[in-house]
Amino acid sequence: MKNRRSLFCAAALLLVLVAVCVTVFAEDAGEAAGAAEAVNPFINTFWSLVPSIVAICLALITKEVYSSLFVGILAGALLNTNFHLENTMNRVFSGGFIASVTDAYNIGILVFLVLLGMIVALMNAAGGSAAFGRWASSHIHSRAGAQLATMLLGILIFIDDYFNCLTVGSVMRPVTDKHQISRSKLAYLIDATAAPVCIIAPISSWAAAVAAFADDGVGLQLFINAIPFNFYALLTIVMMITMILMKVEFGSMARHEKNALKGDLFSGRNPYAAAEGEEKDEKGGSLLYLLVPVICLIVFCTLGMVYTGGFFSGVDFVTAFSNSDASIGLMLGSFFAIAVTTIYYLISGAMKFKDIMACLPNGFKAMVPAILILIFAWTLKDITIELGAKEYVRNIVSNGAQGMHNFLPAIVFLVGCLLSFSTGTSWGTFGMLIPIVQGVFPMDNPLAIVCISACMAGAVCGDHCSPISDTTIMASAGAQCDHVSHVNTQLPYAVTCAAVSFLTYILAGFVPNAWVALPVGIAAMVLVVSCIKMKQRSAG
Repeated sequence: MKNRRSLFCAAALLLVLVAVCVTVFAEDAGEAAGAAEAVNPFINTFWSLVPSIVAICLALITKEVYSSLFVGILAGALLNTNFHLENTMNRVFSGGFIASVTDAYNIGILVFLVLLGMIVALMNAAGGSAAFGRWASSHIHSRAGAQLATMLLGILIFIDDYFNCLTVGSVMRPVTDKHQISRSKLAYLIDATAAPVCIIAPISSWAAAVAAFADDGVGLQLFINAIPFNFYALLTIVMMITMILMKVEFGSMARHEKNALKGDLFSGRNPYAAAEGEEKDEKGGSLLYLLVPVICLIVFCTLGMVYTGGFFSGVDFVTAFSNSDASIGLMLGSFFAIAVTTIYYLISGAMKFKDIMACLPNGFKAMVPAILILIFAWTLKDITIELGAKEYVRNIVSNGAQGMHNFLPAIVFLVGCLLSFSTGTSWGTFGMLIPIVQGVFPMDNPLAIVCISACMAGAVCGDHCSPISDTTIMASAGAQCDHVSHVNTQLPYAVTCAAVSFLTYILAGFVPNAWVALPVGIAAMVLVVSCIKMKQRSAG
């Protein structure tokens, strides 16, 4: 560990020294300013992906996510300003962190996080979580049952991935803890039923995003037609079910699960330990103290989203969802949910008003790690996009389309994975790739739907793997799991599913029929998990 930290410090110091040297040896301030205004050689090149690569590699090597993201941001700012130190500092802080925090959409998400954290703290203090744990212990009798219940709840809450991550985590933590399921495995189950489920749900914020990026009038229909070809999302669900039923774990997740069976749910890394609120005595509380807040969340967040889309102004429900603003809708929904929860707790005698107000800061504290990572990730994402990562990848896709139409679905899937992994944004990824595909293929070509599905599948896959993805960060927060541990344990699972999906897209490129390609992909996924199981048995 000391060697890793020394390597990290040396890399960071070298980066700073390079910036200082470039600035010191500039001929004069006027020439430096002129150089800053000149054409930047790093824009729209492979260098646009370097900041994300630096941050991701450092996070995986050092296990320190905050400092790794900051070094990635600093590297991106240096490239963005052509190594002009003063402009770099302004880009990091004024145009980076401050711009990310003051963005209206981001503010709404941060407020939603804080309010949801407060609701969870209230449920814990009122004894709702403990009561649910007691109820679940009498109905869920195995580790497999607890994992299937978590997965089912994640599938049922398909409206929005942020809402999914935090709600499923807060509800299922007591159950999975009781059955000695590691927090890393819980985070994986949450993450794997967030974006992968939302991208195949016609009534979701993701469907609305896809509809907005497609040509007018065909967006939602295009999304529905693409669902059977969204192999990564569908095979992720198949993989989860197969692994749970066959009791298969591999990679670093296997070690975390072994530690959990010995009583260490966090494998030694629990960043939320200091923020955990006190729960009411195990015999106290009522199941309604959990059900009422969760039901209120679901109802009010749904109403909040369709409200922002104009549902109460006469717009139909589907169109309102397509036009919704998830940031404002979720913020409004969580506010009304916490207001109703407070009133209910007061009327039922679950908590006194003074205790409720004293409990609210605990919810804010619990969300501090997620908020910090989100702010860093948003800043890195903006810098990467400014460097022209999207344009660089667009050129790769355009060049790959020439003369390789049958392999294009697999190529688009890989490119989508790369772009989403590097930038941490799945919406931005399929927002860029879908118009490209529509330009390559007429919509009456069967490969058009397959390639559009590949855009969405690749975006979700990269999002699922990336440490700087909002959904990955939210899944860590929902499970109250160390973020780097979540990324390390989830990556082998996501890559395995991505490999099977890639092969399935090759088949779909030659046989663009979902009734042929999807069953083959499902069979291949089950076969891969079975082979892993047999290999583990033979290894003893």
